[in-house]
Amino acid sequence: MNHLLKMADLSGDEIIELLNLADQLKYEQKHGIKHPHLEGKTLGMIFQKASTRTRVSFEVGMYQLGGQALFLSGNDLQIGRGEPVEDTARVLSRYLDGIMIRTFKQQEVEDLANYGSIPIINGLTDYAHPCQVLADLMTIREFKGVLKGLKMCYIGDGNNMANSLIVGGLKCGMHVSVATPKGYEPAVTVIDFAKQFDCFTLTNSITEAVKDADVVITDVWTSMGQEHEAAKRRQDFKGFIIDQSLLKHAKPDAIVQHCLPAHKGEEIAADVFEAHAAEIFEEAENRMHAQKAVLVKLMG
Repeated sequence: MNHLLKMADLSGDEIIELLNLADQLKYEQKHGIKHPHLEGKTLGMIFQKASTRTRVSFEVGMYQLGGQALFLSGNDLQIGRGEPVEDTARVLSRYLDGIMIRTFKQQEVEDLANYGSIPIINGLTDYAHPCQVLADLMTIREFKGVLKGLKMCYIGDGNNMANSLIVGGLKCGMHVSVATPKGYEPAVTVIDFAKQFDCFTLTNSITEAVKDADVVITDVWTSMGQEHEAAKRRQDFKGFIIDQSLLKHAKPDAIVQHCLPAHKGEEIAADVFEAHAAEIFEEAENRMHAQKAVLVKLMG
């Protein structure tokens, strides 16, 4: 493991290894046990997309690991003025010990890894969101004790979250069901990967997808950069909401996850959100612990 560019880069064993390390680091942080694994190391954080959780969790995580993080806005870098990614990668590799990038195109992340000489971490692209899904899997295991054999249901846009949840869930031995409106299915590469498994379902029916689910996950209907599609998406996604009536089809003890920010009343009902707030905000916290595990693994 030299980089974390997408969930497909990880084997099932590597995912579990990262989750085990994340659990350990979380325990140590909660009990005041210092773990300066990255003392003297510096992480550059490139943001072409704005963020709350990604910036704060990586910055605090690096501090807790004894290192430091540099916030690099796309507006302030030459990469935002047309400098080729390959040149930026080669320059930053001489200053930093690792780069986390949150951007639009997956190819930009891949190019940084190809031309740079330090670990690259995908903090989010339009194609993949591996750090979030590691946090999701960590949270599911905390609440359920296991991953293998559980049914994970995702309802909503076939976006970066759907792509990464499908790959991560299947690699961990989960049954994965996904419901999207017609025309909003996950990436073809992800569907092709999932076809290898007989425990994957893709449907346009939310009730079919959620049946007997152990965990139900959703995301906003309109992601960053798609604001011009918002009105159309509200129409196309009508009914794709996690509410109490839908959860009756899941297992009685099903947990609910949302990567945040949530648009309550659209993809998730406000009362469902509040009823499952403990799981959702534990998931948000676990971003930091899961990412710390990635940082230690790549930069330690």
